[in-house]
Amino acid sequence: MKLTHATTLTDTFPSTSTSTAIVNLVVTILSILGFLKIYRRVANKNLAGLPPGPSPWPIVGNLPELLRCKPTFRWIHGFMKEMNTDIACIRVRNTHFIPVLCPQIAREIYKKKDAIFSTRPLTLGTQETSGGYLTPIFANNEQWKKMKKMLISEVVSPARIKWLHDKRAKEGDNLVFYVQNQYKANKSVNLRLVTRHYCANVSRRMFLGRRNFGRGMPDGGPGPEEIEHVDSIFNFMKYVYSFCISDYFPFLAGLDLDGQQRSMKHINNVIWKYHNPIIDERIQHWRSGKRKDMDDILDVLITLKDPTGSPFLSDDEIRYQLVELMIASVDNPSNAIEWAMAEMINQPELMKKAHEEIDRVVGKERLVQESDIEELNFVKACAREAYRLHPLSPFNVPHMSVEDTTVAGYYIPKGSHALLSRYGLGRNPKVWVNPLKFDPERHMKCGNVSLMESDLRFISFSTGRRGCIAGMLGTYMTVMLLARLVQCFDWTAPPNGIDLSEAVDELLTPAMPVTAFAKPRLPHHLYPTQN
Repeated sequence: MKLTHATTLTDTFPSTSTSTAIVNLVVTILSILGFLKIYRRVANKNLAGLPPGPSPWPIVGNLPELLRCKPTFRWIHGFMKEMNTDIACIRVRNTHFIPVLCPQIAREIYKKKDAIFSTRPLTLGTQETSGGYLTPIFANNEQWKKMKKMLISEVVSPARIKWLHDKRAKEGDNLVFYVQNQYKANKSVNLRLVTRHYCANVSRRMFLGRRNFGRGMPDGGPGPEEIEHVDSIFNFMKYVYSFCISDYFPFLAGLDLDGQQRSMKHINNVIWKYHNPIIDERIQHWRSGKRKDMDDILDVLITLKDPTGSPFLSDDEIRYQLVELMIASVDNPSNAIEWAMAEMINQPELMKKAHEEIDRVVGKERLVQESDIEELNFVKACAREAYRLHPLSPFNVPHMSVEDTTVAGYYIPKGSHALLSRYGLGRNPKVWVNPLKFDPERHMKCGNVSLMESDLRFISFSTGRRGCIAGMLGTYMTVMLLARLVQCFDWTAPPNGIDLSEAVDELLTPAMPVTAFAKPRLPHHLYPTQN
């Protein structure tokens, strides 16, 4: 019995060696946790002088938080609010990200120290989109200077914008034609579809000489080809400067752990499917002498010559430049006006005031034109307020420091990525009274209203040497879109109202596409009868 009893005890309780192993495992785990805790404390001390931020983990920095807390920008703004800071530091491996919410600090980066922060970070997304950094938004050094100089003189100059006027005017008429057809069919108007495809149609007319890749729709709306094209442009916006793991751990690039390489490849394939046949045919026509007259920006890019008479741009530079132009001209204006219409329909007194201004300036016997924009200050104020309160992207395209420097008294190491927060600047309560209220009147105190914001209290068209060079074109597209929608129609919210909540995503669109009912408010003969 004793032997039996002894055997049972041996079977029930772990042996000495097993107990020792368990103890060693527990000690090891506690030691690792202790080491990590000490490391983070030491790391914080070693990073003295940097802006405040979350404690980094060994090797990976704050990558775990970036991967776990989605959308990333809300986590960043959340901890900055908790720390009560307008500048912060987030480390991913050896890279420091410096988000900024304060206009004064933004001006220090974009103006006072613009030369130090004039470089772009190199990422998987920007490399794929720019053909290996051929285009000015993403290129650095001589390539950036070459392409920027070309765009200023040949693409967005006042003379060139005037040359392209009729293409924009045709699309303004088609906008009214399409919305009028929705009224005739007793349908609500999807304002996301309207705003995005107006901007895309204008851009395709100016850059590629056509508004449709397919047949389009009889009512003036987009066909399946145009919908796929525009969806790809907005999907691109989610990835171009996202926190991609392989950007900071290059040895993981082949694994595509977050799926971004696969997504970017698909987006590019869709865009090239529609662009390349047009570009290839046009290049061949110019080289063969079949085409002799310029009609659009593609013609301009193909016919540019260097001092020796050779083509100024390579075929790839033309291809990728057209993609960049398309993306830059579609995203922000369409999002701003979808939001502006939603806010104005929800506040009928704002819509009424915009109607009164357009009726006073333009009257009811003709459609509003670009030449009227200068006098439409309240309409511009509504667009400006939408840019302030409802940016599409939470951050501006990042700037990278080329040397160690200081900003707002903090040490900023060479290679840091400065991220100006469109979301945070426009909603900073230290700058704006009642910042979450859509209030166009706040912009009516400075005489002639401009969509530009040189003081960086919010970002519409960026400033500095890497800033937007197409502010005039962007203003025409934005204001004409809003002015035509307001002038030509009375708008009514659907029975369930308009949802003003933001999407839970990396892009700050309305959570659901804004829809409303339109009713003509001008004499019948002013509405176009064909697209």
